[in-house]
Amino acid sequence: MAELDENERRIINEFCQLQEKSKQLFNGLRDLPQYGHKQWQAYFGRTFDVYTKLWKFQQQHRQILDVKYDLKRWQIGEIASKIGQLYYHYYLRTSETNYLNEAFSFYSAIRARSYYSRIAKEDHHGGSKSDLVVKKLRYYARFIVVCLLLKKMKLVRELVRELSKYVDEYTSTYEPDDQLEWSLVLGEIKSFLEADAILNILDADSNPMVISHRLSPLTTPPVEKSPAMDLTLQEVLIFGNNNDQVKFSELTLDMFRILQTLEREPQEDASYQAYSLPSRTPSMESNDRPLKRENPHKYLLYKPTLSQLLVFLASGFKELPLNGALLLYISADGLFPSSSSTEDRYDMGGVCTNSKREPDPSGNKRGSQGKELNCLYPGDLIPFMRKPLFLIVDSDNSWVFQNVPQLFGQPLVILMSPQDVPSQYQDLHPKGGLLTLFLHSPLTAICVLGKIKEIPYHLWETGQAFVDRFLAEASRLLTRVKGIESSYLPFLGDDFLRLLLLRFIFCCVALRLHRSFKHWPALQPRSQPPLPESELLLQSSLERAMYTLVDHLELSSIFTEPNREIL
Repeated sequence: MAELDENERRIINEFCQLQEKSKQLFNGLRDLPQYGHKQWQAYFGRTFDVYTKLWKFQQQHRQILDVKYDLKRWQIGEIASKIGQLYYHYYLRTSETNYLNEAFSFYSAIRARSYYSRIAKEDHHGGSKSDLVVKKLRYYARFIVVCLLLKKMKLVRELVRELSKYVDEYTSTYEPDDQLEWSLVLGEIKSFLEADAILNILDADSNPMVISHRLSPLTTPPVEKSPAMDLTLQEVLIFGNNNDQVKFSELTLDMFRILQTLEREPQEDASYQAYSLPSRTPSMESNDRPLKRENPHKYLLYKPTLSQLLVFLASGFKELPLNGALLLYISADGLFPSSSSTEDRYDMGGVCTNSKREPDPSGNKRGSQGKELNCLYPGDLIPFMRKPLFLIVDSDNSWVFQNVPQLFGQPLVILMSPQDVPSQYQDLHPKGGLLTLFLHSPLTAICVLGKIKEIPYHLWETGQAFVDRFLAEASRLLTRVKGIESSYLPFLGDDFLRLLLLRFIFCCVALRLHRSFKHWPALQPRSQPPLPESELLLQSSLERAMYTLVDHLELSSIFTEPNREIL
């Protein structure tokens, strides 16, 4: 610093101050509450502001910082990586998918400009080179998650190959203590990609295509609106706790699928330049917030404790605006009662929550009445039924939730998965729940039941048109059913909830007609209130639409013979 002139010293001091301030603010993010809408916004705003200044500052004074401060390329990469993380976490807190594009842009710039490529030759300013390598590995893991959520699958596979190479170099060079941890990360992502590719859609050259399953104007089913359809989906809690289900980065396949189902297709900005600071830096002023959210606000809870689950539920409940609906999605292992007693709604079991972070001081997993302490029981949800609630349960103990009483006169719908699947489909368990697959992509679910692993795009496109016709007819029938005004009808005005309901009807009709499912009650989905059979589920128009689809896919043999009067 002695050889610096006054201007150079000022620039370097300001850069160091901005860098230190940015680190402090970023590290403070982990202490913010993860629930609620307002507690964290001001802090995020300050953090974005400092990183904006830091990023612009290093661009404007790069020559002085390179020559006089010896700024390393990995340090620039770290700033870009932190901004990418900021945008990713802002996406998680707001559910706005365009922030995923912002995170992707910064992560892409790091790779395109090889910020981490020379770390073996660069000093770490007092740290070790192995720490730098870990920074690079963590960047790759985060980049892969963002690309997964944006369905950039070709790039995901490229990144996985690069990550695998760098993990091998890291473990062979340093023999680190976290060698097993990184091997597990690689194993998880490879298993996740394999399980997610449950159906390959092939283009004209027989290459796999990537199909998005987010909501778009083309996939939004029609509805005849009525004044009773006055609810909008505002808050979503996605709870995943399946021990044998494939997962990556605290996202099980079920969580990954339902997450996309509850989002609109993000709009990419073709004019956006990856290396420049984005123009859409989030504004934290309440009067700048859009009046209408593109997507419902979501909480993602992977293996939460019961306390965490109830806190987040209470927060979503509290944040509901007038005419807002709360959706609770549960994908979890069932917890069954130890006795046959059915004295109250806590005697029939529920779904497992995580006990690891909440040890019972007494050392017992059960309370004084033999109840499991780490279990979400149907009765636990009663306080949240004071506002409109839409509940989806994909579990081997799903049916226990049909016993929840509707005490407060608010709209309440519960969709429950089959409790089991036929023996020939048992291998599907690690690859996600069958109900969730139907809610995510009905056509994929039908193909999976037919053991179809590859399908040409033209066949897929035509099949999707048949699915759309089914959903349109189901929408028409559902709005005409008498007696559902206080339960289903209020939810039908919301695009996401309407899509889920109609795909659930599709699932019900498909499994009722499937030879391996139809004769066993435990293999059928249920709903509360029950969907009418004669006026809806057994309607000839829906059965005809289903048979048209399975004929198109050449799967008629696994479904019961249609009534010729229907055709």
